[in-house]
Amino acid sequence: MNSNIISFERPASDWNEALPIGNGRMGAMIFGGVATELLQLNEDSVWYGGIRDRINPSAKDKLPLIRKALDEGRISEAEDLCALALSGIPDTQSHYEALCNLYILFENTDEDYSSYRRELDLKRSEVNITYELQGISYFRKMIASYPDKVIAIRLGCEKEGQISFRTQLARGNITWDMSPYKKQVYRNPGYNSCVDSVYNPYPDMTYLTGKCAGKGSVEFCCGIKVIIRGGEMESVGNSLVVRNADEALILISATSEFYGKDTLGYVKDTLDAASSKEAERIWNDHFSDYSALYDRTELTLPSDEADVVRMFNFGKYLMISGSREGSQPLNLQGIWNKDFDPMWGSKFTININTEMNYWPCEPLDLPECHMPLFDLLERMKPRGMEVARRMYGMRGFAAHHNTDIWGDCAPQDTCLSSSYWVLGAAWLSLHIWEHYLFTGDISFLRKHFDTMLQSAVFISDYKVIDNGYLSLSPTVSPENEYELPNGEKGCVCKGASMDDQIIKELFEAVLSAEDILKTGSPEIEKIREEIKLIKPVTIGKDGRIMEWHDDLKETDPGHRHISHLFGLFPGNSIKGEELYKAAAKTLETRLRSGGGHTGWSRAWIINLYASMGTGEEAYKHLRLLMEKSLLPNLFDDHPPFQIDGNFGLVSGIIRMILGRDGEELPSLPSKWKAGSIRGFKIRGGKRIDLKWEDYKITYRKVY
Repeated sequence: MNSNIISFERPASDWNEALPIGNGRMGAMIFGGVATELLQLNEDSVWYGGIRDRINPSAKDKLPLIRKALDEGRISEAEDLCALALSGIPDTQSHYEALCNLYILFENTDEDYSSYRRELDLKRSEVNITYELQGISYFRKMIASYPDKVIAIRLGCEKEGQISFRTQLARGNITWDMSPYKKQVYRNPGYNSCVDSVYNPYPDMTYLTGKCAGKGSVEFCCGIKVIIRGGEMESVGNSLVVRNADEALILISATSEFYGKDTLGYVKDTLDAASSKEAERIWNDHFSDYSALYDRTELTLPSDEADVVRMFNFGKYLMISGSREGSQPLNLQGIWNKDFDPMWGSKFTININTEMNYWPCEPLDLPECHMPLFDLLERMKPRGMEVARRMYGMRGFAAHHNTDIWGDCAPQDTCLSSSYWVLGAAWLSLHIWEHYLFTGDISFLRKHFDTMLQSAVFISDYKVIDNGYLSLSPTVSPENEYELPNGEKGCVCKGASMDDQIIKELFEAVLSAEDILKTGSPEIEKIREEIKLIKPVTIGKDGRIMEWHDDLKETDPGHRHISHLFGLFPGNSIKGEELYKAAAKTLETRLRSGGGHTGWSRAWIINLYASMGTGEEAYKHLRLLMEKSLLPNLFDDHPPFQIDGNFGLVSGIIRMILGRDGEELPSLPSKWKAGSIRGFKIRGGKRIDLKWEDYKITYRKVY
């Protein structure tokens, strides 16, 4: 196995076999059909609806009643009132939408092809497709270029005059009939059910324009430009028809009003600029840009672990392809989504999933790829301060368990086990501190310090004191349910262990940042006092880490979330032999009861075991994720596809080699007897190279 290649010997039969390319803002899933090539396209700002005010006007008045009900043990009453008064109105945020599809319909009617190969080259960020048809060898090469802001396709073969096709840009249902179009009676089923216009403004270009669903939504434009060598090209209707060319280059550009009002002008200018360059230069500029990021780090393991190295490389590839400066951050599916109303809205789920996407970013020395998350966080901040003020009558910056492209911070859904959790901004703000720890960038820290501080200020205002401890009320332990001694079940509570662990991390980060920046904020002393009131990580009577402030029974012992182990990873408050023993027992109970059944949850488990130095257990779950939770194209399967597991897996591999505090080889499994890493980043802004043989370090360089 080549650890830099993902390959198939046939075209994709469905989306889960297609291969992804991306340049941050644009993504494509490539199917590779011989008669009909399909690129399912995305642009990262194509979202349903616009900015909306979803703040529930009843929240502020009802909050004291909810707290009183919780104090008096009237859980069901408190939950019902949460659903009525704390839910956003409407209860759903904006969601991600598919952009459109590009069909390349070839002239051939002979489907008897041979020597087919379709591969994604992770090192070059290029999809290559080769096959033989009627004794002639054909090739396709496809990239998503960040420098030129286009997706580029090269079509060619070994014999002149053999490239004939027609193009069709379409927005609607994906047509799964990939047989030669000349054999199809119904040639455009569902192609353009969600589009405003498709036309050829110039003899070599097609524009597709439309508007996302929902009031205030953005208009968008996708355009293609075809350049041929030899043969002829004709504009017919909204197709570009190429006959008997020696070679063809297809360029794709797209944008929406989110980035600027003149969408047509942007697309035309981008296509014209790219087409002014030779194809070879487009490819060379793309490869130079991409390899400057991809080649910063390298992992080698024994040859029989090549599939593990390939998953590591694939995660690195997805990070560079899906999150670049100026783009949106990685959502639940990165940028790759085929649906107009995707599962969970393909939003930014911030009670672990979005954060998990960025766990490996800094250790991979890809700080540029982290930037879109901070851009979103700053977009959220003013809206989150409105939520704090108008929902809760408090200061600071609050967000719940989801957000969207507009930075909506009001609660999402009316889900008792997730919606009424107020620490989304707090968890995201920890990424500011993490970026600083890896880069030492004081100007960055200064720029974003107030975001961290305002997240802490909201907690300070929202908290109550219960049994002498700082508690949040109402809150939840995402996304679990407990059972009281009297048999009553509930989700909403006052005081959850995950809250304590996140708040402690955030307060410590704010205080440490203040020591560096010396802003003199009057809030600092209050935070310094309140950090003393946070309940320590507590072991319950059964020897496990307690999930709530009270020692309660969970109704689903195999729950996919392991929220109360936040302090083990990605946090730092669960340390030492006694707490490790309790954390291990917590994990054992989850797994014995069916936990780890989703890809991202299994990825979290890898990181948790690696953080305790138990490499064999971490490796076991790495293998289980790869065996049970990967789609044919190696995307992580929740199910359905969620990209967080791909990134969580990479993070887990890093933790097995470099522990959460930079320890060297703390969780090395027996299968990794020898290996090396190059260029991994550690806290303090330094990089590390390591080689090991027989589990012992033979070379070490920190620079």
